[in-house]
Amino acid sequence: MKRPVVSAPLLCLLPALALVPVLIVVGQGLHGGGFETWWRFLQGAVQPSKDPLLLKSLWEGLQVTLATALVGWGLSTLIGLLLGVFSSDVLWESAKIPTWPAAAIRSLLALPRAIHELLWGLLLLQVLGLHPWVAVAAITIPYSALVARVFRDQIDSIDRRRLTAVLQSGASAPAAFVSSIGPPLQPILLSYGGYRLECALRSATLLGVFGLGGIGTELQLTLQSLRFAEFWSGLWLLILLSVLLEQGLTFWRHRQQTNPSQWNGVSVLTMTVLAVLVGGHWLQQLLPTSGTTLQLMLPPLPDISALQLAATELPWLRMIEQTMRLTLLAAGIAIALPPLCLLIFPGRIAKQVFLGLWTLQRVLPPPLTLLMLLLANLPSLALAALALGLQNAGVMGRLLVEGLDQQSPGTMKAIEVTAAGPRQAWLLGCLSPQSRSYLAYGAYRTDVILRETLVVGLVGGTGLGWMLIESLSSFHWAAVLLIIACFALLTLAGESISDGLRQRWLRTPGESAST
Repeated sequence: MKRPVVSAPLLCLLPALALVPVLIVVGQGLHGGGFETWWRFLQGAVQPSKDPLLLKSLWEGLQVTLATALVGWGLSTLIGLLLGVFSSDVLWESAKIPTWPAAAIRSLLALPRAIHELLWGLLLLQVLGLHPWVAVAAITIPYSALVARVFRDQIDSIDRRRLTAVLQSGASAPAAFVSSIGPPLQPILLSYGGYRLECALRSATLLGVFGLGGIGTELQLTLQSLRFAEFWSGLWLLILLSVLLEQGLTFWRHRQQTNPSQWNGVSVLTMTVLAVLVGGHWLQQLLPTSGTTLQLMLPPLPDISALQLAATELPWLRMIEQTMRLTLLAAGIAIALPPLCLLIFPGRIAKQVFLGLWTLQRVLPPPLTLLMLLLANLPSLALAALALGLQNAGVMGRLLVEGLDQQSPGTMKAIEVTAAGPRQAWLLGCLSPQSRSYLAYGAYRTDVILRETLVVGLVGGTGLGWMLIESLSSFHWAAVLLIIACFALLTLAGESISDGLRQRWLRTPGESAST
């Protein structure tokens, strides 16, 4: 007897059950004194400040954020591509060398990839002090490892028959590798490179929220001081920049698909080098101190006795339990909210409204969303999960709409002919064909959310993030080291689980049943 199997479209909606406990706790934590503050906050959206001095300061902060993102993106793409090539088994096999160096490089890249860019920023801030290039380094280090992993996976999955044929023709190993692996890798470089640029802009904004400069710092200060009109002036500027970047990258991908010969790997690499040079010069012009020498201030390394004492003092079970609960609740909201909204309101106008809301959710860093919610609510793990889930729901919603727009409308029209309702037609004709790829990306997004629990934990007073900031503020380096190690192990374990789930959902139904 076969066990019942839940269909993929239903699995896209079932995580919405996470909203039930979250909304119950958030509803119980509401207090009337914050509603007036919320009303003034909404008024600021339609009546932003137009003060010339403020706009000048916001414009300078926006330029710092964009320059930081460009340099971090360019450096991480170049470094990640090189590391991805050298960590691939194909490179060493083509040169008839044992593949242990590739395995060693992959192992070394696991740690920087597992640590969130915010944590890198906080650590580098302690070591190097407040310097503009700290934010650049905080983006470059984890992004390089992430890019390397993606490129390495793509290189090792490419059909090697062409490489073997070129090698047998007498070509050298480097020439054969570049000529046979380069062309299939170009579309990945184009699409994934654009995606990482969007992520770099969000990361640069987030680092600014925690005091590393840019428009994020301006948004944090205005929101904490309840100057909502000034806050919305900066937020509208950031939204405009994000929309322009998204539209530019969409146009770039479309041109690459329609005219693939116009764009190649060399042109993209040239653009990344220009991004580093232009962004670095731009950052130096905006912040003249970016050209000064960095001051290295290494903290004292804890000894074994200090580590043992910290290990017994820290509440490990409570911290890990809160972090995992925060991850699952936020992931449930992020995965289920976009398809649930489109199912309840399946019209075109509603879709455009949701796209606008999801853009706002993507642009606004989770700590600022959490601070907004705290205006009329008591702090809780559920509130932190809601803030983190809403930001990631914006990312998932955009991905879902892009997938729906690319598929043929024939299936939905055929279902509509059978007199099915609009919601049933959307569920079976639109969501069903996209459900497996959507769930695969949802598994990856859950891994990202696990890393980002650090971000809201610093503000919401929960999980490993809260204990980390407490240890950093008291210079308890033994506890800092142990918490970072624990967080890295959790994220690497989550990465392994999400990889397995992604591979499962990306299989065809027939393959899944036969394995």
